[in-house]
Amino acid sequence: MEFDMQVGPNTSTLIDGWLDAGRGQSTVLITADDKRWTADELHAAVCNVAARLNDAGIGKDDRILLVLDDTPAFPAAFLGAMRIGAIPVPVNFLVRPDDFGYFLDDSSAVAAIVDHGFLEQVGPQVGARPAVRLIVANGAPPDGADSLDEWMTSDAGEVAPIATREEDVAFWLYSSGSTGPPKGVVHHHAGVAAICTNYALPVLGMDEADVVFSSTKMFHAYGLGNNLSFPLWAGATSVYLTGRPTADRLLERVATHRPSLLFSVPALYNAMLAESGFDDVDWSGVRHGISAAEALPPEIWRQFHERTGIEILDGIGSTEMLHIYCSNRAGSAKPGTSGLPVDGYEIEIRDEDGELCDVGQAGEMWVKGSSALSLYWNQPDRTRDKIRDGWFLSGDRYNEHADGYYAYEGRVDDMMKVGGLWVSPIEIENRLMEHAAVQEAAVVAVDVDNRSRIKAFAILADGHEEGDGLTEDLQQWCKAELQRYQFPHLVDYVDDFPRTATGKIQRFKLR
Repeated sequence: MEFDMQVGPNTSTLIDGWLDAGRGQSTVLITADDKRWTADELHAAVCNVAARLNDAGIGKDDRILLVLDDTPAFPAAFLGAMRIGAIPVPVNFLVRPDDFGYFLDDSSAVAAIVDHGFLEQVGPQVGARPAVRLIVANGAPPDGADSLDEWMTSDAGEVAPIATREEDVAFWLYSSGSTGPPKGVVHHHAGVAAICTNYALPVLGMDEADVVFSSTKMFHAYGLGNNLSFPLWAGATSVYLTGRPTADRLLERVATHRPSLLFSVPALYNAMLAESGFDDVDWSGVRHGISAAEALPPEIWRQFHERTGIEILDGIGSTEMLHIYCSNRAGSAKPGTSGLPVDGYEIEIRDEDGELCDVGQAGEMWVKGSSALSLYWNQPDRTRDKIRDGWFLSGDRYNEHADGYYAYEGRVDDMMKVGGLWVSPIEIENRLMEHAAVQEAAVVAVDVDNRSRIKAFAILADGHEEGDGLTEDLQQWCKAELQRYQFPHLVDYVDDFPRTATGKIQRFKLR
């Protein structure tokens, strides 16, 4: 039977499409401990949570903070909240304890659904706000709190989804906060339909035969699409992983469940390549690798392709645009680029004055599409600055090649001016990673005696050590292929970089 998703403007009905297609007994997700959930079971859990939230006096437009790892509690809470018109707000569970207080206050959340394992960090913040109801998942709740585990199995029966419009708010996400406090990014129901019909189906060819696995968690926009919106829309099966997504654990999931679509980030693709068991894994079931969150270095693409035969489809997306809006395609991927615009999106490269750049001239990427954020919550100045006449200003510096492919040159704020000339850190990083001694590199500008200098931080590959003129060798390596001024004046050798929860390098901390 062909799976034909017909979803209304309420995103919570994603799971209903499975039942309408007669696939209630099909596996919708596989937990981290390899338990299989059917669509009937997840639909029941969603309805049960919706009913109990209603019983608790929570309803339309109420915000509910979700501090959840990737377990069935996440889709049950996320979809259950939207079913009654409440607004789920998933957040990164790896932030500092005080940040949870910020999320609660900024969103004016009336409830927090928290994994039992995170209670030590989140519980005191909720306890300091008596108006916030605490609901605990995957474990026994403390006195005075509710149990999401009990709610999910409470047998409330069918709960009809509340009537909503496509432009109604569906959920919030929070930006990473790399340029200040995290910002609430408000998304509407139409955004989910847009990313599924514009990207998941036509670009990835996702359908009911697919098994998908994402190393990025569902609290992040990339992971939310990968492991929830896309597979529910297409009728595919999701493979979950809880805890830290280390390379060895990713390889185990690939070996055990043989996903056809593997979603990850450059740092983890690189880490998997460095694992001793990489070549023991049967990769034949993986149709595509997908990469986002930051640009994929060409050397990682080449090594992965040589050892598995799999093309990694690198793309660019953002929390504000909900998912990928410019992507490489199977059979025509160009390493070192983010590919071509996804249908349904417009992309322009503009200079600092907002004027269109010529082809081959670098500037800021502006993007327009129906998955864009509605606004930044309680940040009118930021909203006006970043959304102009329907265009979202991405903050990413790109160069459009003559063939229409877009090449990333770094964040606008990461560009370096050395000796009066603009330098892209990405070009130097990519070149350094082509050297046999370098597993990963990050480049920033630093001030040395009141002069701007290029500094590289390098993680060495196995079998290589600092010394014996390595720094000079790396400098000459860069000069041989790049402009003579595009080389690191200084090199530090480190074990790892400061990273976001998705593995993105935090260059501002290196600076």
